[in-house]
Amino acid sequence: MTAETETTTQSTGSCCSPTGSCHVGGAADVQIEATDSVTTVYEVKGMTCGHCEGAVSEEISALGGVTSVEAVASTGRVTVSSKAPLAEDAVRAAVDEAGYELVGRAA
Repeated sequence: MTAETETTTQSTGSCCSPTGSCHVGGAADVQIEATDSVTTVYEVKGMTCGHCEGAVSEEISALGGVTSVEAVASTGRVTVSSKAPLAEDAVRAAVDEAGYELVGRAA
């Protein structure tokens, strides 16, 4: 009788590879409610995949007054709609909490 051993490889770390690829794709789009709103586009440094987009979107969505967030890793742009203009300090803190860098408003 022979014994067969099954070996399993367990992956650790981020879903992002060193080359910036990921198995998750597409822009993360969080819609909270439809209302008249102010739309601001920010530039965020460090997003490389759908997981990154989701993390940034989730943190910014938690800010008071935010009605929708769309993050696009390929452009580094995050479009935020809110009931009133947001304090850039609050957006920066949310992006920092997600682990990325807010460069500022997109030109």
